[in-house]
Amino acid sequence: MDTEAQPTERDRSSGPRTAGPGERSRFALAGRTARRTVRWLPGGRITVTLLVCLVSVPLLSLFAAQPFQIPSGSMRPGLRIGDRVLVNKVAYRFGAGPQRGDVIVFDGAGYFGAGDYVKRVVGVGGDHVVCCDEKGRIRVNGRAVDESAFLYPGDVPSEVPFDVAVPDGTLFVLGDHRGVSSDSRDHLGSPGGGMIPVGRVIGRADWIVWPPGHAARLHRPAAYARVPAVQAAPGAAGGARG
Repeated sequence: MDTEAQPTERDRSSGPRTAGPGERSRFALAGRTARRTVRWLPGGRITVTLLVCLVSVPLLSLFAAQPFQIPSGSMRPGLRIGDRVLVNKVAYRFGAGPQRGDVIVFDGAGYFGAGDYVKRVVGVGGDHVVCCDEKGRIRVNGRAVDESAFLYPGDVPSEVPFDVAVPDGTLFVLGDHRGVSSDSRDHLGSPGGGMIPVGRVIGRADWIVWPPGHAARLHRPAAYARVPAVQAAPGAAGGARG
């Protein structure tokens, strides 16, 4: 039995505990020291606030969110060259993995080449992704996906035909500006078969934060919500085909 967790009779009957003279002296000394430090620093409280921000921002970038600058036009029209997006680094840390339609930033070293990339998730582990059907659309698990809400005007879903089964733990990703995007289609014959391991995902791009006139929340397109759940097919093979 944990006797330390049981309150004593004195604990139950006594009123709120007040600090003794020695404790009050220590608290007063700490308060005076803090006030003297603030007065000593040039700028006083403003300087302290700035120092707190300088410490907090790197910690926030390391663990929770991080800004990234868009280097190319491969995600137009939604993301333009020079846009800065805020990447949610904890979006996939509590059980939920990347979902179809998410815009993600990932480390492409060894798969797409050196550096970080931003692309849209089109297929997740177990999915069967084909392009193109008789109407020129991408099909995921047999369901056609209407990409008109985010595809670059004038682009077709793909000029390169493909028929792939996405291995578990990986993602099939494409840029929204298919005519200029180097993505999973271009690396079907590379290590990994054009797929990106989920472990290489840095986070989900949730907001455009710069420039102010283009600031917006990035939403998952409704078209992917209609894609059916993965159903294992007898004798289905993984990897790239076609």
